[in-house]
Amino acid sequence: MSDYVSYLPHVNACLNTTSALLLISGYSFIRAGNVPAHRACQTSALVVSLLFLASYLTYHYNHGATRFQGTGWVRPFYFTVLTTHTILAMVIVPLVILTFYRAIRNDFTRHRRIARITLPIWLYVSITGVIVYLMLYQIYPS
Repeated sequence: MSDYVSYLPHVNACLNTTSALLLISGYSFIRAGNVPAHRACQTSALVVSLLFLASYLTYHYNHGATRFQGTGWVRPFYFTVLTTHTILAMVIVPLVILTFYRAIRNDFTRHRRIARITLPIWLYVSITGVIVYLMLYQIYPS
């Protein structure tokens, strides 16, 4: 594997961690009534997630799939996390778009309604992305 892409899984884990921290911060800010800080965190989380997506696609285009090396009980655990992560990663895309669209249009009643669904799924995807990374590249590396 070229040096160009070999570091991308580590970058991706950092981007996922950053996204999760921004989402949690943004949620805390809106609960405290700090709309500008909430907007800045959520917009930053979107940008970081888009950077993650570009990096993830670049890595897998150049490297392909990485086989999970764990055995025993951890194997079905890993594939359960990976499967739910993958499905929800596809589900979250239109939810994020709709949530941001409603915020940009100042449709805050409907924005809040969809954000209550979007936030926990987006957080789950970000956190499980880091778990998948740890299991693939740190705990059970090939």
